[in-house]
Amino acid sequence: MSSFKNRLIIGRQPLVEAIAAGKTIDKIMLQKNANGEISNQIRALCKEHQIPMQFVPIEKLNSFSRANHQGVIAFTAIVNYLPLQQIIDFTVGNGDTPLFLMLDGVTDVRNIGAIARTALCCGAQAIIIPDKGVGALNEEAMKSSAGALEHIHICRVTSLMKAIDELHLNGIKVFASEMKADKKLYDLNVTEPCCIVMGGEEQGVYPAVMKICDELFHIPMVGKFESLNVSVATGMILYEAMKQRN
Repeated sequence: MSSFKNRLIIGRQPLVEAIAAGKTIDKIMLQKNANGEISNQIRALCKEHQIPMQFVPIEKLNSFSRANHQGVIAFTAIVNYLPLQQIIDFTVGNGDTPLFLMLDGVTDVRNIGAIARTALCCGAQAIIIPDKGVGALNEEAMKSSAGALEHIHICRVTSLMKAIDELHLNGIKVFASEMKADKKLYDLNVTEPCCIVMGGEEQGVYPAVMKICDELFHIPMVGKFESLNVSVATGMILYEAMKQRN
């Protein structure tokens, strides 16, 4: 696994060359109020390759490197992000029934790592994350996953709602975990091609995302406690899926 410093790309030309060479970029930091050819080129690259971009003061850039960064610093990704359709085609082509996870607002990287570990153990093939509002898949997430993030497909999308549309077009149902839902987890049919949406512990699944899901379900609990840890809840759901499928 690469160290944090080894993941830095400093300056415009090294970044352009890295993208041209097919390196996966985690995010690009561009100096606030930057304009001109460099800024336009970086913005165009971000849009074309769906790379998250963050505008930061020059002091932030200088804290990473004192080299001539030209107002641009980027980070190579630890994981290799793949297009959703490519993941679907590969999974179906492999003779497997899609069992995907979608993370909506899960910000704790240790939870993400634990989720990836459980997902791999329970036979899920992919994790779909948004490019904003989710914990970074960094060294800590990789450590928490015990390396699982290197062995499960990861898809980063600009819009979870568009991703759900794409899943629907491919005949994959989308189920969301919601505490107040009527249907119990064990009454949900997870033997068919499906994607499970898990929300962050504070806000849950975003209402607009929940609205376009096929079904909502909850995990029955004996005690009247607020909620389960998201990685624990994900493990329970995926174990039920594995049990039904086997």
